[in-house]
Amino acid sequence: MGFVFSADNKSRFMKINRAKLQTRFEPVTHFNVTPCPPVPFRGLQETELEQFKNRLLRHALNEAADAGRYAPLRRAAAEAVTAAWMTPYPILFLPVLFEEKTVAARKQFFRARSIRDRSRRILAEVL
Repeated sequence: MGFVFSADNKSRFMKINRAKLQTRFEPVTHFNVTPCPPVPFRGLQETELEQFKNRLLRHALNEAADAGRYAPLRRAAAEAVTAAWMTPYPILFLPVLFEEKTVAARKQFFRARSIRDRSRRILAEVL
């Protein structure tokens, strides 16, 4: 036996609020908006920065004895340029950032090579 909802028992189950709500609106607020100056065009600076990065990278690649270090050095150069763009004077910061990134890349390369060499020795002993 199911319950049937009808108009007769509607008031028993539904709360009916017949009070009228008065709406009030605050006065309109206006804001003076001044446009921000556009970002300065860095096209020439971008080209100079890219050329400078390529010179630094070429020098680092010439010093690298192992071809396996080329990819990490290229990644380090790209990261350095990205970080340099976040500074007010990217061309001035690039050499220092590039040096920091290449030092970290060299450490990572030698650490990975050390782990690989130890793994090979351990595997040779086991087999």
